[in-house]
Amino acid sequence: MKQYFLPFLAVIIGVILVLIFKHKKSNYTKFLLSFSGAFLLALTLFDLLPEVYEHLDAKQTGLFIMLGILLQILLEFFSKGAEHGHVHVHKQETGFPWVLFISLCIHSFLEGFPIHQHNDMVYGVLIHKIPIAALITTYLIESKFTSNQIVGFLVIFAVMTPVGTLVSNTVSFTGDFLFFINAIVIGIFFHISTVILFESNENHRFNLTKLILIALGILVAYLI
Repeated sequence: MKQYFLPFLAVIIGVILVLIFKHKKSNYTKFLLSFSGAFLLALTLFDLLPEVYEHLDAKQTGLFIMLGILLQILLEFFSKGAEHGHVHVHKQETGFPWVLFISLCIHSFLEGFPIHQHNDMVYGVLIHKIPIAALITTYLIESKFTSNQIVGFLVIFAVMTPVGTLVSNTVSFTGDFLFFINAIVIGIFFHISTVILFESNENHRFNLTKLILIALGILVAYLI
């Protein structure tokens, strides 16, 4: 049950953080992003990647991982990088942000696929979604969308990952199709987590707090 509940809970936690901090983007989001990027990357390397390489040809696996990276780059062309913390506020915008919504839903749906086989991956998705949900909530509120638009966006965004997990857990896929999808998701996770880590060091200045959080994210992923 946690595989379905925790990704949904992550969005709720993100919304609560925004309400507590009064819609302001503060250091907590930057620190959460640093930890989540390291945690997600390490968990992908420790748990998900070995499983896929075990079932697929090595070159095929690499190909589909690269396809995942390319897919995420394409999605970010529409979402402007919201998956790793880049959300730009347009206070005069009133129409529903369909392009951002659809790209985030595709991303969230796909990241639910490997959860059913790798129970630990649900924690990576949980930690990843909390700061992203907080930033998206801040964007929606500051852009002056209606309450119905904000609630509708967040609810559907929250359920897309559990829907992906449900599909992967109930639909009978032929051959190694599910492992091909998981390889694509690995590419998505690789791209997002590395971008977060590369961008966490602003102006290339040493930041001890972020370095500790990154190391902690790797350690926690290794121990669970």
